[in-house]
Amino acid sequence: MNKPNAPPPYVDHFGLSPADLRSVLGLALSSGGDFAEIFMEYRTYDFINMEEDIIKETAEAVSIGLGIRVIRGDRTGFGYTNDLSLDKVRKTAQTAAAIARGKAGAVPPPALRDRTRAASRYVVRRPAHKASLSAKMGLVREAYAAAQAFDKRIAKVKAHYSDSLKHMCIANSEGLLVHDTRPMVKLVCVAISEKDGKRESGYWGGGGRVGLEYFRDTLTPRRIGEEAAREAVLLLEAADAPAGEMPIVLAPGHSGVLIHEAVGHLLEADFTRKKTSVFWNKMGKKVGSPLVTIYDDPTIPSFRGSYNIDDEGTPPRKTLLIEKGVIRGLLQDKLSCRLMRGRLTGHGRRQDYSCAPIPRMANTYIAAGDDAPEDILRSVKKGFYVASLSGGQVEDSGKFTFSVSLGYLIEDGKLTAPVKQATLIGTNIDILKKIDRVGSDLEFGLQTGTCSKDGQDVPVTDGCPTLRIEKMTVGGTS
Repeated sequence: MNKPNAPPPYVDHFGLSPADLRSVLGLALSSGGDFAEIFMEYRTYDFINMEEDIIKETAEAVSIGLGIRVIRGDRTGFGYTNDLSLDKVRKTAQTAAAIARGKAGAVPPPALRDRTRAASRYVVRRPAHKASLSAKMGLVREAYAAAQAFDKRIAKVKAHYSDSLKHMCIANSEGLLVHDTRPMVKLVCVAISEKDGKRESGYWGGGGRVGLEYFRDTLTPRRIGEEAAREAVLLLEAADAPAGEMPIVLAPGHSGVLIHEAVGHLLEADFTRKKTSVFWNKMGKKVGSPLVTIYDDPTIPSFRGSYNIDDEGTPPRKTLLIEKGVIRGLLQDKLSCRLMRGRLTGHGRRQDYSCAPIPRMANTYIAAGDDAPEDILRSVKKGFYVASLSGGQVEDSGKFTFSVSLGYLIEDGKLTAPVKQATLIGTNIDILKKIDRVGSDLEFGLQTGTCSKDGQDVPVTDGCPTLRIEKMTVGGTS
């Protein structure tokens, strides 16, 4: 973690001593709050964009600031500042205290104790923040050139690279003091194909909490460019999707976004606490097939959605959400946990220091089953295979629609014609109950995902094995 004799990050980056932090926490509680927290963040960010055969944009940014939260019952006071002078920080604490005002006379917070652990889930051998700009531009150019050279029908290419390093520190009125340094890199490519006036696009990319060695050892820029171009060219030959009810097979990995959107969000504790989730009164009840078990695990090394501590300082844990079709758990943050008297899971997350934490997914997936994926495919005489999804919309009631970026017809147990412009339509409980085959081939989607909720974006990953859904509505052309 830190070099020997180096000042702690909360002093080095933020100029605030443990005594300063304890004093600010006491001020935050002075209007009668039950709990107070300081979240400090120092972040560096690099971005490179290439299109029209040139590096069109490079950017470097640095941000610093802190947010102060005070909880009183079910009320939350929050204030933030990017001026870390002690006077301004104290005024921010008073603002948060006033919003969550209660009966005055709070007990002073205990002395802060640093509980940072040395072990890390970030496997970085070649830190991106130490690499030269030319080295990073080389990755972008390689992905761009690979897509462009893949096929003469590729008319346009875009390649984007970004990396960030976030130093964060959390202190709270329970005596917690903890810090973390989170790396992140991402390289993506978009290829646009054209034929006879028809245009299609393909997307591919990767990254995570890794170093630049990832693009040498795990996923090369060349493959990123080629896969984006491959999808774009394939879609030129794809037919419009059929419409109607039919058996569905979901491809491993990329189809995990359906579980993320249709199930994961509705098991975030704030939705359950506010009774806006269709699952709010179904804890311990069966909502799906006995073949369905779903986890969220922020502890998977190097994944985009992983972290050593959540944004409230809680060590995360692998959380069982659904076990053999029965709801067993929720994703909890401190506020929901206090109000619901639940157990913390380490899923309190925020976009940055200007946002209060809320329960969020991290790495969400359906556990592997026993079926061989080729047997699942052979079991469908006529149906639809979902190769990749481009996102969707889900209502609190559980109704959803998802756009399929690439699919195939299944005929006599084999993939045949590629299909585009399909939409999956259904409700989450109905679909969970209709999953009747689960493959043994658990995979995760591209390490490029970002989830939005309440105006906050956080990095996530999702995954699934090959799945068969007995029957589902496909929207397309009849």
